[in-house]
Amino acid sequence: MNFINSLFSIIRISGFTGLTVESIIMLLVGGMLLYLAIVKKYEPLLLLPIAFGAILVNLPFTGLMEEGGFLQILSFGIRHELFPILIFMGIGAMTDFGPLLANPATFLLGAAAQLGVSVALIGAVLIGFSLQEAAAIAIIGGADGPTSIYLASKLSPHILGAIAVAAYSYMSLVPLIQPPIMKMFTTKEQRKIVMKQLRPVSKAEKILFPIISTVFVGLILPASVPIIGIMMLGNLFRESMVVNRLSNTAQNELINIVTIFLGTCVGATMQAEYFLTVETIKIISLGLVAFAFGTFGGVMFGQIMYKLSGGKINPLIGAAGVSAVPMAARVAQTVGQRANPRNFLLMHAMGPNVAGVIGTAVAAGVMLTLLQ
Repeated sequence: MNFINSLFSIIRISGFTGLTVESIIMLLVGGMLLYLAIVKKYEPLLLLPIAFGAILVNLPFTGLMEEGGFLQILSFGIRHELFPILIFMGIGAMTDFGPLLANPATFLLGAAAQLGVSVALIGAVLIGFSLQEAAAIAIIGGADGPTSIYLASKLSPHILGAIAVAAYSYMSLVPLIQPPIMKMFTTKEQRKIVMKQLRPVSKAEKILFPIISTVFVGLILPASVPIIGIMMLGNLFRESMVVNRLSNTAQNELINIVTIFLGTCVGATMQAEYFLTVETIKIISLGLVAFAFGTFGGVMFGQIMYKLSGGKINPLIGAAGVSAVPMAARVAQTVGQRANPRNFLLMHAMGPNVAGVIGTAVAAGVMLTLLQ
């Protein structure tokens, strides 16, 4: 009898008694994201910790998000912009701006791909989001997860979970979303175009670029310095060739550790009461529209450059103007090679691809300046 009473006591204080329909749905959402990360390999480095964070935070009575709880303490890194900025240091250390410097005109393709940001901003305001919320949602159109998280944490932290999941989901779905749009707005003959080899970029150019970019952008748009400046610091580690230990750490240990913390904390924002809302569905839908328009904007400006260059520029590289590095560049390479097996667009597409990273960061800085 005592055993049975003890058993019932354990059941009464177990998490089973705290399960709700909403929390069960979120546990299933977490399981689905794990499936996409592990089985489908969609952006697993971030989707896996996000998924498991969502599971952790929706288990009843764990205390993880209560005052002094592990995830509540860890979320300091998102609330105070630490994790996204450290991610940018790693991104900078891993990025070669050489293709962009070899063909500076591709800066314009990165700017054109920000069309998705503008479309999402207007669309979000029209369907009832506040201007601050709309700005945070709009950055999804740049296909830049860290910038989306950074801006959402500053302007609209209550919708951070939905924005992060949308941003990283669409980043991982680049190979599925972009090719139909690219093919729709280019001809087969255009996709076959072989671009001439890029000029060599000197070491001095690569060293001066992060320094000049930080000073120039910082003076024009100070709010963008936390993103642009730290990314360029990481790039200077790489290109200076005198701090290889720092460069290697930023590219490997640092970015890996921060990715674990960032992903888990983002997942922890996906509590059922905040995530299972009509607003979340709207955000995810707007993210898809924004991403599609970003790809469209890049390809259409690629068409303009194709005309102005007398047919020497393959308009496919415009699609790489979104910030999904290097996936968008690889998609441009794949689509071009299907039309012409001798076509090698990867390095040409990397120019607008890294320009897109800078463009999205600048767009975020503009929104912070105007709305914060």
